[in-house]
Amino acid sequence: MSIERPALYVVATPIGNLSDITVRAIAVLNAVDLVLCEDSRHSSHLLDHYQISTPTRPLHDHNEAEQAPKLIARAAENRLSYALISDAGTPLISDPGYRLVQSAIEAGVPVHAVPGPSAVVAALSVAGLKTDRFSFVGFLPASDGARNRCLHELQAEPSTLVFYEAPHRIVATLKAMNGVFGGERHAVVLREMTKRFESIYRGTIRELVEVLEADKNGERGEFVIVVDGAGLSVSEAELDRVITLLLEVVDRKEATRLTTEITGERKNRVYARILELSRSDSR
Repeated sequence: MSIERPALYVVATPIGNLSDITVRAIAVLNAVDLVLCEDSRHSSHLLDHYQISTPTRPLHDHNEAEQAPKLIARAAENRLSYALISDAGTPLISDPGYRLVQSAIEAGVPVHAVPGPSAVVAALSVAGLKTDRFSFVGFLPASDGARNRCLHELQAEPSTLVFYEAPHRIVATLKAMNGVFGGERHAVVLREMTKRFESIYRGTIRELVEVLEADKNGERGEFVIVVDGAGLSVSEAELDRVITLLLEVVDRKEATRLTTEITGERKNRVYARILELSRSDSR
């Protein structure tokens, strides 16, 4: 494969299943002069699996600020190409790499994306919640106070929310969400995505707290939490007014669709209200 020199390639790697890697990613990792990775011991499993012998060098939160400018200066001076990978998924998404990319841009070294797996996108694709607008939050603060403050800031956010969480904090985080967002908001918890023991839990936040507390494997593995947005809340009187007007000109199905679009309310609430109003009118 012909690659540019000097250049930095930001390469997405599998989030679990080693087969989830692109042909281009393998070619780039083979062709560059150096692979920069969070943990060379972890990345060696992937590189060895695909018989990639390119030298590696660690680049992580603790050394990136110091090493990034030096690495990029060396690349520019010697016309070298680097590949940046994280332990899993797409680099820079809750992973190191921002300073390296910034250094490359400032030095005029081309930066190329080699797209592929991302836990955020993978979770959204199977969650069954709205994906037209979403906000990626990443990891919440570890302390109770800071975590609650962050959740309160997101309480009225209408877009779908995506979080990462560590196994030992998953239940505590769901309980905090239950307290701030309310137990009836819908959410999905995805554990060990693409791996052998992948699990997907769906329900209200209150239900998910109970399920994860009861599941003996509930606090093992890596987690992604997808939470329904706050949506728009209208009074029952206003909802009834819109429904009544629409039912005069369209059938229930179309009234449900239009009311949902007009008010922003959940489809299941709208349809349930339509049925209730229809039953009242038939008496």
